[in-house]
Amino acid sequence: MEKIVIEGGHRLEGQLPISGAKNAALPLMCAGLLTKDGLTLHNLPALADIKTLSSLLTELGSDIQYSGENKGIGQGQAVTIAVDHITSTTAPYDMVRKMRASILVLGPLLAREGEAIVSLPGGCAIGNRPIDLHLKAFEDIGATIELKDGYVRASGKLTGGTVHFPTVSVGATENILMAACLADGTTLIENAAKEPEITDLAHCLVAMGAKISGIGTSHLEVIGVPALHGAEYSVMPDRIEAGSYAIAVAMTGGELELIGKGLPHVLTGTLGILRQAGLAFTETDRGLIAKLATDKIIGINAVTQPYPGFPTDMQAQLMAMMTLCDGASVITETIFENRFMHVPELCRMGADIMVNGSTATIRGIGGLLGAPVMATDLRASMSLVLAGLAAEGITEVNRIYHLDRGYEHLVQKLSACGAKISREKADNM
Repeated sequence: MEKIVIEGGHRLEGQLPISGAKNAALPLMCAGLLTKDGLTLHNLPALADIKTLSSLLTELGSDIQYSGENKGIGQGQAVTIAVDHITSTTAPYDMVRKMRASILVLGPLLAREGEAIVSLPGGCAIGNRPIDLHLKAFEDIGATIELKDGYVRASGKLTGGTVHFPTVSVGATENILMAACLADGTTLIENAAKEPEITDLAHCLVAMGAKISGIGTSHLEVIGVPALHGAEYSVMPDRIEAGSYAIAVAMTGGELELIGKGLPHVLTGTLGILRQAGLAFTETDRGLIAKLATDKIIGINAVTQPYPGFPTDMQAQLMAMMTLCDGASVITETIFENRFMHVPELCRMGADIMVNGSTATIRGIGGLLGAPVMATDLRASMSLVLAGLAAEGITEVNRIYHLDRGYEHLVQKLSACGAKISREKADNM
C-alpha cells in the first residue's frame, strides 16, 4: 500500500499533458471483441482499469499486444486487440467485480457469439447503479435474459428493434450500440446518452465498418452488418482529468496549459461552471490555458447532469475548490445518491460543508489545513489531492489505489508543474 504526500501552497505553472480518457478507452477496448481483425488503439492511458480489462479480454480469447513502452508522460501507448476466436463467453466474478465497466463485454459477446454469461459488476461504491437498463435494451432487440447465481445470462440472435431509455445511461447506451452493429436488422436508440465518450465509440465503430447515424445526438440509428473489420483509432483526451487540473490551477494560483486535442469541445458543461467560479480559459493550437482571473474563487450553484451538463465525475473536485470560495456554494448531485463520501475527509482539513440529502452547502473559508485523509472512491481521491495542493502544511492521502484507476502519472505531472508531491509507503490502515 502507498500514500500520496503533499506539501501545500505551491503555485502550478507550465504545460500539463492530458492523457487518453479512461471512460472512452474501456468501451473502445471492448469493441475489439466485435471483429476477427485487429483493432489498434492509440493514446491509451496506462491505468489500473486498463490492465484489469486487458486481463478480462485475454480470458475471453483476445490477443493483446502493446506497441512498446509508453512514449512519455501523457503521450499514451498503443495496443492492438485481435480476437480471431472467442474462446469463452463467460466473464467471471473474480474479474468483473473489480470494475463496473466490465459489463461492456456483454453486448459484443452476445452480438458475435449469440450468448454471454457475465457476472454482475463491481466498481466504486458511489451508489446504486443497476444494469436493468442494459438488460431491457437487449431484450428489445431480440435477446433472452436470465439472472442466475449472480450472473447475467444472455442468449439469442439479435434482430434489431427500438430501444427507449427511460433515463439517460452512458453504459447502457454503449453496450446496446456495440451489440446493434452486428444485429440482423435496424436498431433505433432513443434517449441515448450524448457524452463525448459515446461519440468516440461510435466513430471508432464506423471506422470498423458499422453503419451508425445520429452520432452526437440522443437518437441513434444502427443498421446491422454481417461483420466488422479492423481499424486504427486514437482515444480522445480525458475531460475529467483536464477539468481536475484546471481546478488545481484555481486552488493554487499560477497558470497551466492543458495539452490535448479537442479539449474545448469535450469540456462542454465543465467550462461553463468553472468560468462562473472565476477561471479563464484561452484556446491554443494544443489545448487550453487555464488560470484564475479573479482575486478569489467565486461561490456558485452547480447541479450534476448528463452531458452537456456538469458531469458527476467532476462534483467532488468542484467541491474541493468551493471550500476556498468567496461566500457560499451549493452543489446538487442528481446522478448518484452516495457520492458525498469525500465530505468528512474535506472537513478534516477544515472545510465547512453541510449535506442535506442530495445537496451540499459549502461555505468558503480562509484556507485548508493539511491532514491525513482517506480516499473512498476515484473522484473523491482527486478532490483530496486538490485540497492538499492548496492546504497549509502536509496532507497524506491514503488508499490511493483508487487514483491509479483513473489518473495516469498524477504525481509526475503535478511535480513537473511545481507541486511538492510524492508517493510513499503507507502505514498499515
